[in-house]
Amino acid sequence: MQAEMLSGYKVLDFTQVVAGPTVTRLMADMGAEIIKVEMAPNGDLAHMLPYISNGRSAYYVQQNRGKKSLCIDVKSDQGKKILRDLVAKVDVVVEAFSPGVIERLGFGYEAVREINPDIVMCSISAFGQEGPQANMPGYDYIAQAYGGFMGLIGEENGSPYFPQLAFGDAATGGFALAAVMAALLYRERGGPGQHLDISLLDVYLNGHEIGIQGASASGGKMVPRRTGRQHFSVAPLGIFKGVDGYIVIIALGRQWNDLCKAMGHQEWLDDPRFSDNQARVDHVDDLVVCIEGWLQQVGDDAEAMRRLEAGRVPFGPVLTVEQATELPQVKFRQSVQTVHDEHIGEFKVPASPLRFSAFPEPAMKKAPYLGEHNREILQSLLGYDDKQISQFVAQGVLSAKLPGS
Repeated sequence: MQAEMLSGYKVLDFTQVVAGPTVTRLMADMGAEIIKVEMAPNGDLAHMLPYISNGRSAYYVQQNRGKKSLCIDVKSDQGKKILRDLVAKVDVVVEAFSPGVIERLGFGYEAVREINPDIVMCSISAFGQEGPQANMPGYDYIAQAYGGFMGLIGEENGSPYFPQLAFGDAATGGFALAAVMAALLYRERGGPGQHLDISLLDVYLNGHEIGIQGASASGGKMVPRRTGRQHFSVAPLGIFKGVDGYIVIIALGRQWNDLCKAMGHQEWLDDPRFSDNQARVDHVDDLVVCIEGWLQQVGDDAEAMRRLEAGRVPFGPVLTVEQATELPQVKFRQSVQTVHDEHIGEFKVPASPLRFSAFPEPAMKKAPYLGEHNREILQSLLGYDDKQISQFVAQGVLSAKLPGS
């Protein structure tokens, strides 16, 4: 059987909810052994997040497939000793506490490096490990607000809107994975282990394609702002109301010609209101009336999209989550996979977005139950015997919530 790409690498995972678990889930998909440290007695906060069926969280299952769960009292002397022993055995430590918490637990970078000089440690936080806001508590949506992301979504004279997904957490997990992999490669080439400081705020700022450079380079003349369904500096680039739903249409450069041709309104190419991008931005309300008028005239969104596709105009219908999972392209790429859980049954989760020619099939791995691998980890990695492990259970150092228990 072919070894997976990260077979042999061991990771001690102190994270919970989304951002940190994304890093380790992707590593698990590539074959790394992930030891998920869950604080006794209740473990990862995700165990309590919806959707919950028969006491089992589908949220937790989605984020923790392929990992091993060690539910341990991290504040007890014996729990700390077990974790120190594990630090000596692993290649990577990932943590996502507020800055300073991991140090107070005794597992800050200086402490783990003293145990294992080659360790790669990745710390994920909302604002970074140092600075005037470093110690503020934060979640994805908080970083969205501070990062200028949420402020660009909504009607021009209205409230900002609240995106209903933790894309910043997922993106931060992806950036953190890239940093971990680069650090491991650097170590393989003879470099030392190191500490990686990855923040959601940095990731959100990195996502500004126009906002930061545009405002700076223009001396404040081009200030990003909320403009509802249309882009503030490019037109047409926005959401247009059709007969049955909404359609995103983008026509950059020569694509404006293609759009006019597809709509059968080539006279708009000579309209001074639409002569170039700036003119179209200045007259965006007129532009929206023209495009939405055409959509209404066609009278069928499917037919309108057929014409746009034939004209090579970039477009996309605004889909619900359920519709997105049923897309033929999603099914073809197996971008969403069906998993089976003993308590929940069969349900869909996002598949790994990482694709490799040597491993064309998506990883199909189960999520652990709380403390499911306590005994296996302590026996196989640390050499503890059954008597010692039973004592840890009796003392409350180890906890578990297994099926049937």
